[in-house]
Amino acid sequence: MNVSAKQNNKIGISGLAAYVPPYRVWLEDWCEWTGGHWPKIQEVVGRSFRLRGPNHSVYTMSATAVLRLIDQYDIDPQEIRFLALGTESSTDNSAGAVIIKGMVDQALKSRGLPPLSRSCEVPEYKHACLGGVYAMKGALRFLATDGRNSKAIVISADIAEYARGSSGEPTQGAGAVAMLVEENPTLASIDLANSGSASDYRVMDFRKPMLRFCGQDRSETHQVQDFPVFNGKYSTTCYIDETLHAVRDMYSKRGVSAIDHMRSLKTIFMHRPYRRMPETGLSIVYLFALSQGDDSDRAELGEYCEAAGISREDLSREMNAVPEVSEFASEQGLQNDAYPLTMAVLQVFRKTDAYQREIIDKLSLGGETIRDLGNLYTAAMPAWLAAGLESALEQDIDLTGEELLTFGYGSGDAAEVIPFYVESGWREATRKIRFGEALSIASDLTEAQYEAMHDGRRVVDLEYVEQPEFVIEDVGRRDEKHFQDIGIEYYRYVNGA
Repeated sequence: MNVSAKQNNKIGISGLAAYVPPYRVWLEDWCEWTGGHWPKIQEVVGRSFRLRGPNHSVYTMSATAVLRLIDQYDIDPQEIRFLALGTESSTDNSAGAVIIKGMVDQALKSRGLPPLSRSCEVPEYKHACLGGVYAMKGALRFLATDGRNSKAIVISADIAEYARGSSGEPTQGAGAVAMLVEENPTLASIDLANSGSASDYRVMDFRKPMLRFCGQDRSETHQVQDFPVFNGKYSTTCYIDETLHAVRDMYSKRGVSAIDHMRSLKTIFMHRPYRRMPETGLSIVYLFALSQGDDSDRAELGEYCEAAGISREDLSREMNAVPEVSEFASEQGLQNDAYPLTMAVLQVFRKTDAYQREIIDKLSLGGETIRDLGNLYTAAMPAWLAAGLESALEQDIDLTGEELLTFGYGSGDAAEVIPFYVESGWREATRKIRFGEALSIASDLTEAQYEAMHDGRRVVDLEYVEQPEFVIEDVGRRDEKHFQDIGIEYYRYVNGA
């Protein structure tokens, strides 16, 4: 049954709004600057990514997305009693969502509108790229218990940045997605009771030790560089393994055939650090589901094994094992692959019609749009959902009543698989998302501009007129006995040209 209030009302999403910074890097240009191989980058990663500007932070992007959500869906701010931020890009270790509330309240008051409710809870959720999903689950539980008859706003926002020259550099990105969560949703209801969860500590998959912040110079711009410590191939193994465990948990609750359910789905949205990762993750889920199916399903899997030159018995042993992926990482090095035979079978599967039908087609809605975003960490899956809904509307695809299966993932390591069910009012709600409009505001960077902006230096000759958005006005520097504001950001709302 769906998560519901005492009156058995459905609870879910009624609206989405986004903010992405305008500063765009085309990956084909980036390949020319860095010697990257464009055909491979285009196939595996995407087309472009966005950089946060010198006056942006996770809080400014989030507040702009929230204000757009309020405007686009004509929300009464006084009805908002839960404002949650999911992020791994915080620059304050004490306050979180309340910073966003303060900015939004100021902008609302300047328009003569009431602020968000003073009784509003303001939690922040952190678990790598899964923080936004956890925040959404918190909002659903709030509305089903002590928050009945109110509304919630959940923000997924992040800044994904990597050192220049690193393997992660082409997968950068930045942005925020805000969603309206309420009873009797108009867009999609959410079924937590039949969702799946998994978690396991993975030592050095992807981390952000605070030591990296020490001694950073913010004199030229307001940026704080947030480059992660990561191990790419090991991270892929972690993604696959945790997703499989979450899927198992979901099917243990639902009591249905995994392969029959997978085939019944038309649309799936997953965490997307780059283009190829969700394709790989969903493919492995599908191959494992085949192994648990009937004779014809296992025969299909056998054909892939034979083409790959792999024994079905050996593959079965690998799939039935429960690898301790956390033990694959130590100070002495990494063992990157828990499923080498499955990965070899995947290479054969990619060349089949079934791969197009069961993987690519189900990941297609919004797929072209999302290739121009880069990695948004915790906002990646909600952004894909927003793009996918708009794509369905544009293509006149009727999603009413359809199950949309969503996969969230957070390095470090945890995963969530949650069913969404599209409501009859989804078209009207989708028209208000305006995701494509948010993405259309862009200013293309030159090589010199990209390097300066990335490195936190002043950038000259930017051709961009600020839109209605929040920016950092200043950062405090006083560290005196009777007054301290060192590192505190002061914000301003720009009304636009």
